[in-house]
Amino acid sequence: MAPHQLPNGYSAPLAMDSASGSPVVVEESKTVQMKKRLGLMGGTALIVGTMIGSGIFVSPKGVLAGCGSIGLSLVIWVSCGVISLFGALTYAELGTLITKSGAEYVYLLEAGQVLPNQFAPIPAFLFAWVSIFILKPALFGVIALSFGIYAVEPFFGDCEVPDVLVKLVAILCICIVSFVNCYSVKLANKVQIVFTVAKLLAIGVIVVGGFIMLAQGNNEYLMEGFQDTTHDLSSIALAFYDGLWAYDGWNNLNYATEELQNPFVNLPRAIMIGIPLVTVCYLLTNISYLTVMSKETLLQSPAVAATWGSRVLGPASLIIPLAVALSTFGAANGSCFTGCRLAYVAAREHHLPEVLSYVQINNFTPLPSVIFSTIVTILMIIPGNIFSLIDFFSFTAWLFYGATMACVLILRHTRPHEPRPYRVPTAIPVVMLIISVYLVVAPIAHNPRIEFLYATLFVLSGMIFYIPFIACKVRLTFLSKYLESCVGAVDDGNHHSAEEKVRVMSSCIASAAEVMLAEELVACFGSARKTCDGLWWRIRGFMRSTKLFHSSIGMV
Repeated sequence: MAPHQLPNGYSAPLAMDSASGSPVVVEESKTVQMKKRLGLMGGTALIVGTMIGSGIFVSPKGVLAGCGSIGLSLVIWVSCGVISLFGALTYAELGTLITKSGAEYVYLLEAGQVLPNQFAPIPAFLFAWVSIFILKPALFGVIALSFGIYAVEPFFGDCEVPDVLVKLVAILCICIVSFVNCYSVKLANKVQIVFTVAKLLAIGVIVVGGFIMLAQGNNEYLMEGFQDTTHDLSSIALAFYDGLWAYDGWNNLNYATEELQNPFVNLPRAIMIGIPLVTVCYLLTNISYLTVMSKETLLQSPAVAATWGSRVLGPASLIIPLAVALSTFGAANGSCFTGCRLAYVAAREHHLPEVLSYVQINNFTPLPSVIFSTIVTILMIIPGNIFSLIDFFSFTAWLFYGATMACVLILRHTRPHEPRPYRVPTAIPVVMLIISVYLVVAPIAHNPRIEFLYATLFVLSGMIFYIPFIACKVRLTFLSKYLESCVGAVDDGNHHSAEEKVRVMSSCIASAAEVMLAEELVACFGSARKTCDGLWWRIRGFMRSTKLFHSSIGMV
C-alpha cells in the first residue's frame, strides 16, 4: 500500500476497495478524535445560551400562577436557580471523574457496572432511547417553532400567522443550525457566544428599563409581597416544576466534555459562572415585569415581554420580537450541539447504528449524528403535537436526573480511590435525589392522566430493541452496509483489526447528506429556489469534500 497524506497532518497507507476499486485510507498509528475547541467562554455560553430560550420573554407566569403571590414567586425563581446549581455541581464531579461526552448516558453506563453484566447497560440504553427519539428532538423542535413564530409575527401585525409558514421557517432554522454544526465546531461555538451575548443584552434592556421604572416610584405591585400566597403544597410543587423547567439546560456542557479544554477546571468554572448568571437574569427580569404589570395582567398576557415593551419602550418595543428570535436561535444552536453528541456517543457504545459514530475528518464534527438528529426533529415538527409530547415526557427527564444523582453515590462506593478533581459535598446529591423523586411523582399525583402511562410504556418499550440487538448481539448486516453506503464509508477489504483500521469516505462517492440537507433548504422555499442556489452549491462542495472516520473504538 502506498503512503497517503491525510488532512490535518495525518498520514496513512492508501489501499483500493476490493468491490468498487475506489481509494480508501487505512489509519494504523493514530486515532481521530473531535478536537478540544470549547474554552471557558464557549462552555459558559453553551450553558447560558441553552438555558435562556424564549420562556423568560414569553410566558414566565407558571411560577406565579402556582404560588399565588409575587413574593413567593421570586423566592421560587431563586430557589430553582440554587437547585439547578446543585444539580450541575453534582454533574461536575461526574464530568471530571469520567471525562467522556454524553452526560447522563455515560454516567449511567459506568455506574451500571454494579449490576449483572446482562443488565448493566439497560439504564443508559433506556435514557438514550427516550432522549434521542423524544426529549432532545422535541426540545430542539419547540425552540425552532418559537423562532419561527417570533421571526414571522412582526410581518403580520394583528393578523393570524399561518401555521405552515411558521413550520417552514422553523425547518429552515433547524437546517441552518444543523449545517453550522456539521461544518465546524469552532463556528458553532462562535455562533453560540454571539447569540448568548445578544440575548443577555436584550435582558439587560429589560432590567435597566425596570430599574428606571423603580426609580420613578413604580413599585406598587412589588409591594404586595406575599399577599395571596397559596397554602396548597401541590400547587407550590408545580410552581417549582415550572421554574425548574425554565432552568433546563444546566447539564448541557456535560454532553461535550471531551471537547472542553481542561475540563477538570473549566467544567466547574463554567457551571459556577453560568447558572448564577441565569438566576440573576431571571430574578431581575421578573422584577422588571412587575414594575409595570400587576399580577393579574402578567397572568393574562400571552407574551409578557411584548406587553412590558409596549408600556416601557413605546415604538421601540419592536426590539422584543427580535430579541426573542435571537434568543431562540441561539438556544436552538446549543440544543443541536448537545443533542447530536448523545447520539454520537450511544453509537460509539454500539447502542445505535455505528455509522452515527463517524467523525468528519476535515472539521472533526459528528456529521452523521447531526444529520440524524435533524431528520428526527423535522419529522416531529410536521404533525404539530410536539408541545403536548414534551408535557407528558418531561417527568422522565427528572427520573433520569435522579438516577444520575444516585450514580455519584454509587461511584464513590465502587471507585473510592479514583482521583476526583472536583468533589461535591455528599449532602448535595442526596438532596437532589430526593427532589428528583418528588418531581417525578408530583405531576402524576396531582393530575393523573393516561398519557403518563403511555410515556412510561414508551420508555419500557426500549427493551424490545435492547434484548435482541444489545443483549443477544443480533446484527442486521444489510442495514449496516446500507447506512454506511449512504455516507460513503468504505472498507478496504484487507481485514485489518479494529484498532488499526479506520474507514473513510471514498472520494468518488457523494454523501447522502449533501442531498438531504440541501434539498431540505430548497424545499422550504419552493418557487424561491433561485435564492438558495448559492447556498446549495456551497453545501454540495462541502459535502463532496467530506471524509468520515469510523470512531467506534478508542476514538472520540
